[in-house]
Amino acid sequence: MTQPAPLTPEGLARLRHQLTQETERLEEARRVVREQMEANDQENQGLPEAQQRLLAVQARVDELKDLIARAVVIGPGAGEEGGIRLGSVVTLLELDAGRRLTLQLVSPPEASAVPGERPRVSSESPVGRALLGRQVGDEVTVNLGRRTVRYRVEEVGD
Repeated sequence: MTQPAPLTPEGLARLRHQLTQETERLEEARRVVREQMEANDQENQGLPEAQQRLLAVQARVDELKDLIARAVVIGPGAGEEGGIRLGSVVTLLELDAGRRLTLQLVSPPEASAVPGERPRVSSESPVGRALLGRQVGDEVTVNLGRRTVRYRVEEVGD
């Protein structure tokens, strides 16, 4: 049995958009391989590279299709009882630095840190694991490898 992939509605939309882009890249990679094969050039060095690219793009398309097929959309209500769960938007106060951080807790396929966007932190990361189930006012200590950080949960929402 395949495991469900919990995703936010936005995460599912991003994956569908990526699938569209990767499908276009796949068609282009197929075209390049056909052209390389039709060149009928004994010394054609580009064919193996084109075939490798085609296989890589095909693997990514297959991965995205599988993930989308297993998607279970996380509905609103993540913060109904104040507890943090997948999809929650959380504001943390880093206690030692006095710095605030707002992030969204998501499943691993959605995790990313794109400049200019709210960070989407994986529920399987050290921070994500420490936050699951916590409530406003709770303090957590997270070992980030080189340093240990203490956070207090300031806000939880959808």
